[in-house]
Amino acid sequence: MRFSAKRSAYSDMPSSLSQSAICCMAVKLAFDSLTLNVSYLSLSLLYLGYIDQARSRRDEALSRSRCLAHASSLALTLFFALMGGLHTQLAPALILPQAEELGALGAEHGFPIYEAIGAAVRGWCLSMLGRTQEGLALQIKAMATCRAAGALLASSMYLAMLAESYGAAGDPDEGLLQLDEAKRHMDATRERWCEADVHRVRGQLLVAGGDLTAAEASFQQAVAIARGQNAKLWELRTATSLACLWRDQGKRTEAHDLLAPIYGWFTEGFDTPVLQDAKALLDQLA
Repeated sequence: MRFSAKRSAYSDMPSSLSQSAICCMAVKLAFDSLTLNVSYLSLSLLYLGYIDQARSRRDEALSRSRCLAHASSLALTLFFALMGGLHTQLAPALILPQAEELGALGAEHGFPIYEAIGAAVRGWCLSMLGRTQEGLALQIKAMATCRAAGALLASSMYLAMLAESYGAAGDPDEGLLQLDEAKRHMDATRERWCEADVHRVRGQLLVAGGDLTAAEASFQQAVAIARGQNAKLWELRTATSLACLWRDQGKRTEAHDLLAPIYGWFTEGFDTPVLQDAKALLDQLA
């Protein structure tokens, strides 16, 4: 798949509708359609590399869903906001309150999937903060809830997050098993929007396990997939990981020549950790 920003997709709803008419439509459709479109637009912009524009659309969707006081629309926008934070490498301590809000909203309104998603992201945050056993338990239980309900969307992302948590717990081999399951899911469903990141996480776990040759191959595959999808954010994240590996192997010129062009492509989002990490590495390699 290739990411495409459907910038006008959200503009088809007539702006003249009254608030009560919009709420009526939201009830009938389960989601407010404008909020849904803006949320998807924000993610498309994010993965295409337009981070500030993505955050602007995210904030627009969150503001609208809170204004409507429509629980399922708010749950959806909180979910998309979580994904944005995760994939721009926002600090886990900052993502944690958002995950807790989504979980609480799901529990309050009887949305078990959103409650589980909140728990899964909360578990990942705890694992990244050093509370690995507690975090793993939350993630495993949440994923079991989703599977039991037949909610398979984004399973590859949750499995990659679980794999990272196993890595944080000092068990990269178990993490690799989770990524094998993620691959089976992608092959069966053709859900490949985060395929590049699955390979990036695999590379990180292989580095932790000492198999640097296989790690490099995984990073290279991730970069190729991201380029094929025109997913600049995924490409930057993986190029940074591969450049780190090459730096540690003494391949400083190769590392710089890989990372500099993709970092140089970006024109916004320079306050995000994903871009700050890339810039710090480039400064080291200069």
